[in-house]
Amino acid sequence: MTINEVVRGTNSKPVSSGLLAQHFESRTAHGGGMLFVGYPITTTVDRRGPLDAVYVSPTKGVVLFDLVEGTDLGDVIDRQDDAFNRLEIRLKQHAGLVSRRQLMIPIHTVTYAPGVSVVPDLQDSDHPVATNENLESTIGELDWPGCDEVVFRNAVSALQSVSSIRASSTPRPVTNQTSRGAKLKLLEESIATLDHQQSKAVIETIDGVQRIRGLAGSGKTIVLALKAAYLHATHPEWDIAVTYNARSLSDQFRRLINTFTIAQTQEEPDWSKVHVLNSWGSGGGDRRDGVYRKFCTTNNVPFYDFGRAKNRWGQRDAFGQACSDALTEASNIIPQFDAILVDEAQDLPPSFLRMCYEMLRGEKRLVYAYDELQTLAGTGLPPAEEIFGVSPETEKPRVSFDPNDPDVDRKDIILQKCYRNSRPVLVTAHALGFGVYRTPPPSRTTGLVQIFEQKELWGEIGYDVLEGSLTEGQDVTLSRTGESSPQFLEAHSDDDDLIQFIRFDSVQKQNEWLADEIQRNVTTDELLATDIIVINPDPYTTRPNLGPIMASLYDRQITSHLAGVDTAADVFFRRDEPSVTFTGIYRAKGNEAGMVYVTNAHESIANTGSLATIRNRLFTAITRSKAWVRVTGVGEDMDRLIDEFSEVKRQNFRLAFRYPTEVERTTMQIVHRDLSRAEVGKVRRADRNLNSILEDLDSGEIHTEDIDPATRERLVRYLTQLGQKPGAGF
Repeated sequence: MTINEVVRGTNSKPVSSGLLAQHFESRTAHGGGMLFVGYPITTTVDRRGPLDAVYVSPTKGVVLFDLVEGTDLGDVIDRQDDAFNRLEIRLKQHAGLVSRRQLMIPIHTVTYAPGVSVVPDLQDSDHPVATNENLESTIGELDWPGCDEVVFRNAVSALQSVSSIRASSTPRPVTNQTSRGAKLKLLEESIATLDHQQSKAVIETIDGVQRIRGLAGSGKTIVLALKAAYLHATHPEWDIAVTYNARSLSDQFRRLINTFTIAQTQEEPDWSKVHVLNSWGSGGGDRRDGVYRKFCTTNNVPFYDFGRAKNRWGQRDAFGQACSDALTEASNIIPQFDAILVDEAQDLPPSFLRMCYEMLRGEKRLVYAYDELQTLAGTGLPPAEEIFGVSPETEKPRVSFDPNDPDVDRKDIILQKCYRNSRPVLVTAHALGFGVYRTPPPSRTTGLVQIFEQKELWGEIGYDVLEGSLTEGQDVTLSRTGESSPQFLEAHSDDDDLIQFIRFDSVQKQNEWLADEIQRNVTTDELLATDIIVINPDPYTTRPNLGPIMASLYDRQITSHLAGVDTAADVFFRRDEPSVTFTGIYRAKGNEAGMVYVTNAHESIANTGSLATIRNRLFTAITRSKAWVRVTGVGEDMDRLIDEFSEVKRQNFRLAFRYPTEVERTTMQIVHRDLSRAEVGKVRRADRNLNSILEDLDSGEIHTEDIDPATRERLVRYLTQLGQKPGAGF
């Protein structure tokens, strides 16, 4: 590290913070290091609050900056001593920084007062004061005798490790060191701290809109929870909202925010200032309220629940239309929040994000996180310019993530590492989601179901081009890097144990096997009940499909529950007693477990209409796993999935395919487009009718001459047009 890196958090000293950041950004001195502005809350018995700024350097050690706005220095010695003591306590908790009783890296303190022109004489060299004139020389006089590169890296890691709440909060008794429970315990301990990009995403704060992008398992939900707690602790006077689409995330967000705040401040958050809200909302008290409902209530515009919205606008975009209608109806929007953080934004309509923007006071601090692949829908969310519109005053976009903007790295943060799914699991999920190894239907040239329009997204989500190129009509092989898919995520088990696809002759045999496996997990494998999720990908068959398996577990005295049905709508894992979670795909989103069973995977897999949606559900279900996945299904349709998985393994968990042409991509979007249930039924009826006619023609029961001439002419015209279309062979 030779260039200074600056992570800009938030504090109440914007002028001195900005000047200090500029000082380090413009220099490569001091061996290169990291400056954290507005370092997260640190606490002693009688004091709490963020440190103004912390700099760590391989030649200086740690430098604590006490920042002064204006010209009044106040009690420099007291503030520097307090900051020193708080940081020393924090760093001494890290074994790699302590030798016997001594911290192995020095902590220096400096008061930086850019508004002061003359340095006062404190007659105390241990508490230096710097102005703009002597800041560089003051830092230059600091030293780290016997500097150690290993200790420096440990110090950087310790400062980046804003929290260690990834590990399970449930005690995990282990007697067999080779059991699944033991492996999961080690896995959780290995990912217990945040990496550099996650830490930066937590602390980095801007005035305006910020987006955080990353794969499932990259830590977006944790980062947003920590960011909410960080902002609350730094600005307790702010009204902060955290919102999401899946109601099952409510409990998780409250627990994460509560845990982080207590760990840092020894106090629970003020829940009157931190609002954990579903995006839509309903009646029934604060815990059931939502952002959209608050907007309607505050601005005195009509509120539509799902039923009323669906009746007025149709099911497909009911929420989007409801939000658009509310924005149009509100004549003078009343701001309600100082910051809003949105999780899983790809599941929410752009009009909802626009609503969040309008509900913000002052600097419009909106943070929205989304997964480029959760819907596998090509370009994901629309561009920010389209979502937030143009400012009437400047006639320029309100929000833009222009790559030429020098601050774009602060505004647009990408989390490349996936800490949930191992490489074999993630690549398999992508292969099935895109249909990379799907056998092309007759007269089609590719089995691909969908593909990115923006080719650069492959690199952003952690894939390297191993062979070929991402060029239309050209073969390409993509592989995940060791950086984006850490090796330890797969080292604990063989590939054949990490993920399995299993075919059964009947649903009954599948269900019996699942019950046997779950019983083995909790009695022999030392897994907790909360380590297991059973997912039914088709939301329309969840209850009838999962009920018999749950009944079988009940007979074996193993407790299970159907999330959102046997529990409150916002509860996914039961905390009151050990219970295996059964769920449909929509409630599964945002949650994870060590062992994931994806059952009845064969359902609808042979469809053409809505095949992209069906594949997306499989992708989402598989990526809920932190360790092991079992995908089960019945009959020939399951054989098709097994054939695809076998090819993934044969390719050593790489993606090898021919990149489709523009015509092929357009055809994919038409053929595999999302259809409503009514549309699916209409297509199926038409298909049956056509098949019946063809069978009658083949058998001679009717002749072409029997068909009305006008109808026959129309049919010939359609078939001729189909044969003449570019790419009709696709």
